[in-house]
Amino acid sequence: TVTNHRPCLSLRSMPNSSIERRLEAVAGLEQPTPDADRRRALLRLIPWAVMADDHIRRGGRRLTATETEFERQKALLVSVARSRRDEPESIASLAELALLSETAGSDPVGEELVRRAKPDPGTFIGSGKAEELAELATALDVDVVIFDNELTPAQQGKLKAIFRCDVVDRIAVILDIFAQHAHTKEGMLQVELAQYRYQLPRLRGKGTELSRLGGGIGTRGPGETRLETDRRRILGRIGKIERELKHLERGRDTRRKARRKAKLPVIAIVGYTNAGKSTLFNRLTDAEVLVRDQLFATLSSTVRKLELPAGHEALLSDTVGFVRRLPHELVQAFHSTLEEVADSDLLLHIVDAADADPDRQIASVRTVLSEIGAAALPEMLVVNKTDIAPAPAVHRLLQLHSGAVAVSARTGDGLDELGAALVEALERTTSEVELRVPYDRGDLVAAVHRAGDVLKQTHEDDATVLHVRLPTANVSEFEAYRVG
Repeated sequence: TVTNHRPCLSLRSMPNSSIERRLEAVAGLEQPTPDADRRRALLRLIPWAVMADDHIRRGGRRLTATETEFERQKALLVSVARSRRDEPESIASLAELALLSETAGSDPVGEELVRRAKPDPGTFIGSGKAEELAELATALDVDVVIFDNELTPAQQGKLKAIFRCDVVDRIAVILDIFAQHAHTKEGMLQVELAQYRYQLPRLRGKGTELSRLGGGIGTRGPGETRLETDRRRILGRIGKIERELKHLERGRDTRRKARRKAKLPVIAIVGYTNAGKSTLFNRLTDAEVLVRDQLFATLSSTVRKLELPAGHEALLSDTVGFVRRLPHELVQAFHSTLEEVADSDLLLHIVDAADADPDRQIASVRTVLSEIGAAALPEMLVVNKTDIAPAPAVHRLLQLHSGAVAVSARTGDGLDELGAALVEALERTTSEVELRVPYDRGDLVAAVHRAGDVLKQTHEDDATVLHVRLPTANVSEFEAYRVG
């Protein structure tokens, strides 16, 4: 028989008193409150985050938005294909969902591909198919049903009633993984913000537990409903998180400006999750960024100096990995972190040559780059994992993408060629020009200093002459004052 497991609040392992203080702050219980009222307030903090009565006493293990008290959950995976033409893409996406669910803490015990031309507004897959899959879920004794497609709050609620167990979608799984892997203060706040934005429209009342509000006889209640109270508290928490992130963002901007003053080009490593970005980052910079054969093992950006051939130097940034259909809530919440990518001079796009469909990975990464305004940046494709990838697959990628370099971050093969290619690519991103700026345009001289590296500056009778190295994209801004 399938047991109805209720999800618990995402918490890190911390002393019991710290857990209680955090919950009380969110629940608005800073003032002395009777024990019974306090307990009820904590347990109804938000409907999607019920704190089990004995969890506060145990402290201990960190729980996320879809994780129950089981160490590992049994999961049934469901995907919907609109047509036979979409089936290969749906099957590949379902395989990726299995990896995501394993990373989140569940073991897939069954998969189901549903063919449906148009989603059902009520249950997404239709009530008949939902009842059929509910019988399968009961037979498999699953704890959670995971849909590869995004579900509306109404669909999710109806499916939970039919399946009689937890029902989540792909977005919730990715949010869970991010919650487990966030370790910095900024990362934890960003994930918490994304979770609140995702869960806010999914708040649901519980029938007679809520007071009624209305404008007629028999419809008036004693005051604000519990649902409205929960929504108000979550909105207040969202506002507080956004203010904290603004403060942290100012610190990030300060560090970014300091790096710019060093006049070193910035290279951002981007790529699909688990493509080997952090392994390559460690290999190139001798850093010790966490490396695991796991999706989204790295969430925080790390910047290190990179020594290149012929005495060249650059700053190398390792960022969060991308995935197909990256939740919009995460793109918004991680905006400041992803700005590190948009602010770089060159994108080092890592692709896993051993993947069954590397072209899909490349397309997914470029979709996210477009969303964050980085699609126009110069890009170098790095074909990684040549030590385990089939040689024909590596050769095909090199033929398709001009200027691509094949490497194995694990063994170090191809790193010398990558270093030489990076020097050439960086030289193409900048241009040395000579500008003659009239003395009454001091603002342009200041703009040149901000935009590039002034190699030489002399003064003539009526103008300032600057020999400057500028990003190629900025040269057109000063074309009217260019000499030669």
